[in-house]
Amino acid sequence: MQAEAWFLDVDAAVSADAFDITALDAHERQRAASFVRASDRALYTVAHLALRTLLARRLGERPGELVFGREPCPCCGAAHGRPVLAVPEPPLHFSLSHTEGLVLVALAPVPVGADAQRRPAPESVPGLLPALHPGERAAVADGADPALRAAAFGRIWARKEAYLKGLGTGLGRDTTLDDLGADPAGWTVDDLPCGPRHHAAVALRAPRADTRPPVAYHVPSLTRL
Repeated sequence: MQAEAWFLDVDAAVSADAFDITALDAHERQRAASFVRASDRALYTVAHLALRTLLARRLGERPGELVFGREPCPCCGAAHGRPVLAVPEPPLHFSLSHTEGLVLVALAPVPVGADAQRRPAPESVPGLLPALHPGERAAVADGADPALRAAAFGRIWARKEAYLKGLGTGLGRDTTLDDLGADPAGWTVDDLPCGPRHHAAVALRAPRADTRPPVAYHVPSLTRL
């Protein structure tokens, strides 16, 4: 079982106007235009163009011809669950995450979740701890150095969001229920190296087998769309 994880660095000075957005659908264009900050608009535009480009390459389609839908939410059954290709039994699953300066796209043959985010400021960690599972909280609190605690929290939170996105619940599921210090049952969660300012993880709905190497992630740098 293999997943691909693609990183894209996004310069804060890049403008959404620099890209051809004809591949985006009406909803994506409207969403991009709704951002007040130009940097947020550019980040969203780059992220969704990257997702369409990568999916189209794998499927032999044109980026603008891809149609997306949503699975039912596992929490309430409404149609706001995990994003999927709007075709019966999608041949490829995906997850998209973007944060200041970074885009992450994960592709896999089974449901997958990806998360990338900036490391929190050390002084903010105490206020964030209640959102963790007790086991996660203890692991973060073990770091006496504030910078180490911030790094530990960032790693755990990226793993947690990747897993919840893979489930399709997102933050609609109580974040204290799952201990992402290890793989949840039936899932493999891997940390991805992405520099000193960010944390990233990919969660794959496939158990980590003891008889074979862990799930291998192809992590190149997507330098152009």
